[in-house]
Amino acid sequence: MILLISVIVLAVVFDFINGFHDAANSISTIVASRVLTPFQAVLWAASFNFIAYFIAKHIIGEFGIAQTVSKVVWEQYITLPIILSGLIAAIFWNLLTWWFGIPSSSSHTLIGGFAGAAICAGGFKCIQSAVIIKIASFIVLAPLIGMVISAIITIAVLWIFKNVRPHKAEFMFRRLQLLSSGLFSIGHGLNDSQKVMGIIATAMIATGMIGTVNDVPEWVPLTCFAAIGLGTMMGGWRIVKTMGTKITKVNSLEGVCAETAGAMTLFLTEILKIPVSTTHTITGAIMGVGAVKRLSAVRWGVTINLLWAWILTIPVSALLAALIYSIVSRIGI
Repeated sequence: MILLISVIVLAVVFDFINGFHDAANSISTIVASRVLTPFQAVLWAASFNFIAYFIAKHIIGEFGIAQTVSKVVWEQYITLPIILSGLIAAIFWNLLTWWFGIPSSSSHTLIGGFAGAAICAGGFKCIQSAVIIKIASFIVLAPLIGMVISAIITIAVLWIFKNVRPHKAEFMFRRLQLLSSGLFSIGHGLNDSQKVMGIIATAMIATGMIGTVNDVPEWVPLTCFAAIGLGTMMGGWRIVKTMGTKITKVNSLEGVCAETAGAMTLFLTEILKIPVSTTHTITGAIMGVGAVKRLSAVRWGVTINLLWAWILTIPVSALLAALIYSIVSRIGI
């Protein structure tokens, strides 16, 4: 029981860290375009992170992404030490990338850690390769989809509003950015909170407390959605700087287009029940906006560095988790 409680506490801590690590995804463009102050922006985003719970529970009617996460490792091989090791590795990698201002994927960190510990425990037979390949493929697909949708929306908006006076358009899009940022924050809450919910449910399944993800007590999703909202309120200013200014300069119109495209991508993956990186998604959307202005508006050097961080996230977190599991197993936890 003590180990289960430790796993749940660490999972909630990871969720909280995920919130402030990924806060930049929701608020970087709205801060960069000066629609809201950083403090106002985090409160706005955190509110919609939590509202996402009621959308998942009462409108969508299920927690599909949590179910997918629970299937990364075959049920018969899941143990609490495996989950514990994966969580410790994921927390360490998240804090390290946050410290250096690298917008890596909390999602893939968690998946990599979970899988890496399981492989260390019993080999590759322990993991569901098809599930992991599907999740890993969206390292490329999520930013690509976000970029394409963002470019299409930007082109359409520029054409529709081509005869509107700049001052009037700016006023309009500063108001619309509140809506688009809120939509993206809902997508962030829907996607990222469920990943931790899936991990907690997996731990409960491993101990025989519940049979499936659908059987989790109500406090589990409520805690997960609340934790990510509180984490978002803590900010994440190092990554805000990278996302809001280093990839490309963003004004209100472009912020609306990027956030709307990001939200649409996240809603699509929610329907497909695929856990994706909100970081990858909004980065691709910001790139799409910049590329419409001109290709040189996107700082491709920064983008390539981000891509390397994304690619390395799963294998590095898997190796970290494997190392931690080997230590945990030796000390008899």
